[in-house]
Amino acid sequence: MVTPLSLGGKVVAITGAGSGIGLATALAASRAGASVLLSGRNLDKLTAAAATMPGPTSVLALDVSVADAGPTLAQASVAAFGRLDVLIANAGVYVPGDVWDGRTADFDNLISTNVSGVINAVQAAIIAMRDAGSVGDIVVTSSVSGHQAIPWEPVYSASKHAVQAFVHGVRRQLVGTGIRIGSVAPGMVLNDLWQVTSQTEIDARVAAGEGLRSEDVADAILYMLTRPRHVGIRDLVILPVNQDI
Repeated sequence: MVTPLSLGGKVVAITGAGSGIGLATALAASRAGASVLLSGRNLDKLTAAAATMPGPTSVLALDVSVADAGPTLAQASVAAFGRLDVLIANAGVYVPGDVWDGRTADFDNLISTNVSGVINAVQAAIIAMRDAGSVGDIVVTSSVSGHQAIPWEPVYSASKHAVQAFVHGVRRQLVGTGIRIGSVAPGMVLNDLWQVTSQTEIDARVAAGEGLRSEDVADAILYMLTRPRHVGIRDLVILPVNQDI
């Protein structure tokens, strides 16, 4: 039996929803019938994104790296739609290069966003779901860099290894609660996080099997969210077919 990819009646909160994977996932969730809270740092981007959604939306300008960002996100979802059913913890920043050439401030910002921001958002979502006595789903955007150390992005790899350890530990804490958590771990995604913005370049590299579209990752997330409740997907690694990694 094929489970339909429907999120009808669900309330989905997404961080980093103004572009890239977050935007593609917000659109996929809205098309699947969900009410969507789009959050991110740039209110103009969020407002423009919300205008493209077919279903109910709300927007929240939020930097996940700041104190109390997690509770603020959960409270905004409850205020807008009455509850929080699904969290997509997607906001992240990228710092590549040799570690000796990097700036400490950039490393600190990366860890605050990619690690602390995820931890705080997930904690707040779990509390909201438990307080409501409801089942729920959490998907964290990780990376193939969380499954192996990649030499051209060691600090980014470290942040995603931390995310993987966090997801695996929390999943076991949530056994028996009705709340599922898992991570989606893409390889090369052709979007603005990796400074790929030309549609011509994206199309060519996708055709060559060298990269994924943000929509490919959104499809994977939707698949995770729509499995029967007895099925939990802890990790979903999704790579371009010709990425040698």
